[in-house]
Amino acid sequence: MRITTRFARFTHRAIALAAVLTIAALAPAGVARAADGRELELPDFGDLVVDQAHRHLFVTGGPTSNAVLVTDFSGRTVKTLSGQHGATGLVLSADGLRLYVALAAGDAISVIDTKTLKETARYGTGAGTCPTHLARTEGLVWFGYGCDNSWSGGIGKLDTVASPPAVTLDAQGAEIQFQRAPLLAAVPDADGPLVAGQLELSLSTVYVYAVANGALSTQTSGTAPGSNLTDATLSPDGVTLFTASGSRNHVPGYATADLARRGAYDTGYYPNAVVASPNGRWLATGRHHADDDLLTWAVDGTSPLDSIDLTDEGVLVPRGLAWSGDSKQIFAVTQSPTGGAPSLHTVSAP
Repeated sequence: MRITTRFARFTHRAIALAAVLTIAALAPAGVARAADGRELELPDFGDLVVDQAHRHLFVTGGPTSNAVLVTDFSGRTVKTLSGQHGATGLVLSADGLRLYVALAAGDAISVIDTKTLKETARYGTGAGTCPTHLARTEGLVWFGYGCDNSWSGGIGKLDTVASPPAVTLDAQGAEIQFQRAPLLAAVPDADGPLVAGQLELSLSTVYVYAVANGALSTQTSGTAPGSNLTDATLSPDGVTLFTASGSRNHVPGYATADLARRGAYDTGYYPNAVVASPNGRWLATGRHHADDDLLTWAVDGTSPLDSIDLTDEGVLVPRGLAWSGDSKQIFAVTQSPTGGAPSLHTVSAP
């Protein structure tokens, strides 16, 4: 009886071990779980930009917020910049010494010194313009503006090289109007293209503009991304556009020359964020879902390198992903489905 009992125990342990090994063998490679998030001192989320040189993150709280939050890479607050009415869109200058902030409730773009963390200038964009989204091509800061849903939105330009810097509206031309402030995407240190898309429409049209001598000309346009466009990003060479739209169950790529398809990444339903790594090797995608809300991919891959469950209590916010400048970390922002203060998660890159 004793021998039988020992054999039974050995058999049970062997079966249990075999089961564990089998599960491990069947599990997808690269599955990871992010570190706990750190709550940010903001009422909501607007935008996120990475200052690699000073190892700072700049985070805004959207049109109802009046501040820009400066944190370190773990989300600890370094400084809160007040008086930034409706701070939403963010973009750094080419040398990284200035941060431009779209003030949706202040009808202006403010300039922050990234070393002293103080405002150094503010440029009005006109009454009732509500500048919201920013992008940069060399010395030009482009802003998507529009206060409501009455098809009065457009693309504005802040020429930072001019003396003094000058603001121009309706850079997209009078024949094109956006329902409200369009989302913009560009390769910051290149001379184009500039991509503009209308958020949350069915269907959402995207425009790809060539930039020459400070002027925009339509290179191509179309409704390829589908309905409920939420995010858009360009590859570092500007050749490929990646979009996240709520109507899709994947993040597609398109050639910026003609919007021809250039592959797709199977994210599951409701993708709401996409960003290419600065080194051009990887893509990070997010979705509005309780599980596995962050996926990382090799740009030429067909399966995710990592599938990451950021939080059990919230969801990834729209456009809530950013890469570190050295492509070694991903910063992700989540929020409770009911709103409130967002949280920052720092994830190691593939």
